Amino acid sequence: MLRRLHKDQPASFAFTPANQKWAEAQMTKYPEGRQASAIIPLLWRAQEQEGWLTRPAIEHVAEMLGMAYIRALEVATFYFMFQLQPVGSVAHIQICGTLSCMICGAEDLIGVCQEEIAPKAHQLSADGKFSWEEVECLGACANAPMAQIGKDYYEDLTAEGLRQIIKDLGAGKVPVPGPQNGRYAAEPLKGLTSLTEYDSGRTQYNASAALATDIGDTVKRIDGTEVPLLTPWLNQSGAKATPKAKPEPRPAKGEAADKTGTTEQEAKAKSAAKPQSKDEPAGTGADAKPAKSGTAIKTEAAKAKAAKSAGAASEATSDKAAAAAAAAEGPGSVTPAEGEGRQPEGISAPQGGQADDLKMIKGVGPALEKMCNDLGIYHFGQIAEWGAEELAWIDGNLKGFKGRASRDNWIDQAKILAEGGTTEFANRVKKGDVYD
Repeated sequence: MLRRLHKDQPASFAFTPANQKWAEAQMTKYPEGRQASAIIPLLWRAQEQEGWLTRPAIEHVAEMLGMAYIRALEVATFYFMFQLQPVGSVAHIQICGTLSCMICGAEDLIGVCQEEIAPKAHQLSADGKFSWEEVECLGACANAPMAQIGKDYYEDLTAEGLRQIIKDLGAGKVPVPGPQNGRYAAEPLKGLTSLTEYDSGRTQYNASAALATDIGDTVKRIDGTEVPLLTPWLNQSGAKATPKAKPEPRPAKGEAADKTGTTEQEAKAKSAAKPQSKDEPAGTGADAKPAKSGTAIKTEAAKAKAAKSAGAASEATSDKAAAAAAAAEGPGSVTPAEGEGRQPEGISAPQGGQADDLKMIKGVGPALEKMCNDLGIYHFGQIAEWGAEELAWIDGNLKGFKGRASRDNWIDQAKILAEGGTTEFANRVKKGDVYD
């Protein structure tokens, strides 16, 4: 199908400051000289900001990525998710018309759109507030029929239900997304038939509807201020984080290396170089090892036993010393494990006798909060002040959660919370939607 740009185009395009920062951050995901790989997310962001993809927006993105205009235009016209014509100022409604939805009444939903919005797809309503189209499967077959309105799914729809949603949107109201027939998520219509113990104690909305409600973007245009900009692939200096290099093989302790730097231990093969011949029984031939005498075997066994005893005694002594040192340091101290980084400075007790709720940081559950408290970490401000060394130490020493602090970008979240701001996840925690 040939797709063309709309005949009426605005004079210019510019990202909002927050969206510009977001776009520039996306470009850092890719190696130098490969920034064109960010074409789809940047075009999508432009569409989320304006509602549709204009020619100035396509050209602006192409210039940011160092691409010829025609290359960006090829991408924009190829993917049907990009709207190349104006959409409703309030909402663009996409009706799923694939098998499950069609069987369950998608044609009735299309009829409502034709009556309430415009006779043909992609036409604007008389007041310019709405537009609609039929699309291929949106992946919510269990909740058919359904529609995507703005950024959210409205499922288990009826013709009258969709008609009311359009009226509410036109009046400035935003109905809660998700199932519209009282169903919680995608369970059977008559209720759960398995895992029924999980039917109680759930949050008010399912995860998708809760996120849409918390962020509140729904049918609004995205300007970049809805959620904090997180760049976990960058380190604290703004440079790309590099994976830890694997240590080079080195001689085991007490093992001498030859002139090539290779120990006898490393050089030994784990198996014979060739299959054992039937005519050459095991233990004979060039690969055969000389048999050890009974005396030699006993001697080696005695040596091994002595070494094991000495090692155990040494390890026990070391453990006792470490425990004593930790006790001397006071509550919350730990013995640093081997590895990179520097242990963050902790405090003996929460300031003012009241610790911050560290669980408001995404990635910090009750168990990790206790670990942090044991390290003397009680406040957002402490985490916000970590540098690369402290972050590396935390990533390497949280038993069972290694790397969690970097993956979930604790530092950036903590900075926002320490300054009195909030995040979408923190809002969910405050509402009791995460930890009941």
